[in-house]
Amino acid sequence: MIAPMYQSSIASLPLINRGKVRDIYAVDDQHLLIVTTDRLSAFDVVLPTPIPGKGEVLTRISNFWFARLDHLIPNQLTGIDPKSVVATGEHVQVAGRAIVVKKLTPLPIEAIVRGYLVGSGWKEYQASGSVCGLPLPAGLREADKLPEPLFTPSTKAVAGAHDENISYAAAEALLGSALAAEVRDACIALYVEAASYAATRGIIIADTKFEFGQDAQGKLYLIDEALTPDSSRFWPADQYRPGSNPPSFDKQYVRDWLENSGWNKQAPGPDLPAEVAAQTSEKYREALKRLTEV
Repeated sequence: MIAPMYQSSIASLPLINRGKVRDIYAVDDQHLLIVTTDRLSAFDVVLPTPIPGKGEVLTRISNFWFARLDHLIPNQLTGIDPKSVVATGEHVQVAGRAIVVKKLTPLPIEAIVRGYLVGSGWKEYQASGSVCGLPLPAGLREADKLPEPLFTPSTKAVAGAHDENISYAAAEALLGSALAAEVRDACIALYVEAASYAATRGIIIADTKFEFGQDAQGKLYLIDEALTPDSSRFWPADQYRPGSNPPSFDKQYVRDWLENSGWNKQAPGPDLPAEVAAQTSEKYREALKRLTEV
């Protein structure tokens, strides 16, 4: 079995950035190489324990959705083989876990769509009857399906800081009203179609996060990752019970362990027990299997 990759080391290309999960290298003026590592972040902190096979699973799931949803919005993919842009000795680092993408300008927000009342949205609803300032009907339970999907943007925090939910008006101030509306409408369309498909595979997509970028002409593209267990909350439909937070095929399993560990949610994060890392890996693989196998 191939050892987990906590960090890539592509010496043949200039490193641009190490994100929470992805390492980004410059290929040329128009293309980037994105390597998805096995790092896992929770509560905006990168944990010291890698999740075996996670990077490959995330890449396969993202590529599946990019292909399935490209009629709604263009995406970052180029079709260029990652092995063709790195040195021969570096092929093992990109095999199955890297993509070559268009160099685009990322928008300064995280574009979140919520279809169910859970997580921070549930906590806010209990306190104020709203989610991200959007009022909701009284009497909803935890994990209830929302009357309609909500677009709830957030800031993009710098490393070590926490993303913060913002109002739609704040998103308009950052993006301009026309672009904010385009992002909102794209998010809702992507979520509705993806959730409809996932339901046929026994998965409820409770919420998800998209990221977008623009080219020099201002055209909008879907970038980063798409509808993965890292960016989404996946629930097994056969175990869904409104009134409680269902088990999931995503990193909620790790979040729950961390919540019970006594960790203060500040860096550095704690090491994960081997069984938690292994179980998380299995949950990710189960999501891939359910979504993509014929």
